[in-house]
Amino acid sequence: MAEAEAASENRYGLVYQNAITRNVSGKVNIRPVNYKLHGLKIAANVYTPANYSVDKKYAAIVVAHPNGGVKEQVAGLYAQRLAELGYITITADAAYQGASEGTPRNVDVPYFRTEDLHGMADFITKYPGVDQERLGILGICGGGGYTLNAAKSDKRFKAVATLSMFNTGEVRRNGYMNSMLDTVQERLHQAADARAEEVATGKITYSGTVDFDALTEAGIQQITNDLYREGMMYYGKTHRHPNSTFAYTTSSLMELMTWDATDQIELIDQPLLMMAGKQADSLYMSEEAFAKAIGTKDKELFLVEGATHIQTYFVPEYVNQFVDKLADFYGSRL
Repeated sequence: MAEAEAASENRYGLVYQNAITRNVSGKVNIRPVNYKLHGLKIAANVYTPANYSVDKKYAAIVVAHPNGGVKEQVAGLYAQRLAELGYITITADAAYQGASEGTPRNVDVPYFRTEDLHGMADFITKYPGVDQERLGILGICGGGGYTLNAAKSDKRFKAVATLSMFNTGEVRRNGYMNSMLDTVQERLHQAADARAEEVATGKITYSGTVDFDALTEAGIQQITNDLYREGMMYYGKTHRHPNSTFAYTTSSLMELMTWDATDQIELIDQPLLMMAGKQADSLYMSEEAFAKAIGTKDKELFLVEGATHIQTYFVPEYVNQFVDKLADFYGSRL
């Protein structure tokens, strides 16, 4: 619980290990910013490298957070680590989520999540010192699926990377590890009914709700797959943040279940690096996307031995290997 408890002592609310607690001259700094995207105020953090100067030119990297996550968790960790390598980085809470505006809360629609990434690119390419021709993107978990979607059309992204990519559409449609194939139509009807109720009464129905306060380690250990078992510990205990929630509007499933991160993935012609833990039970999604990404010859699937999905978010020995790989990838392409 040490990192979650540390959030209350961190003026920026960061809950990852070795997070910035104050800006020091000559070091990597964090700069909370806000900007408008389709009329909504977006809350973001920009990380600047040591000895940052507006008179210099820097490559920049957009970092997309996981489903249910916020910018103060794993996205912030990787944004800070990339800033330590000399990049200007940005990570923002998705519209309708976290500290960003938008109602009803926790809408999770692929179009909006993809627009979040275009919006971060809009903002960071105008940031003082950023070289607009050297922009990369890193998407983590669900943010990885939306990163693939954004990169299909947004050629401002010159280098595209994902970590523990989660294809939200596939999972909402088929169930995790294809465990709900026989209830697709039933769940689509539930989503449509939820939207009808929103229109008729204004009542918002949510899926994926979890009472983090009621979580017990014994109960968590009964979850059979690694992603959800370790995810409950990460989001509910060790790296908990008040703005982070698994809940999303049930009506969002109307869009989510008819969408897939790999649709037209051959439109990605930029260098592509997909990274995952070799022991992750979510690895099948990265493998599927990688096989379909035939539009680029410069692509690599990089696996770290021993790592599960959630362990790629915080375990130092794994994080260090992924950061080293990103250093090589962005260093040679940006």
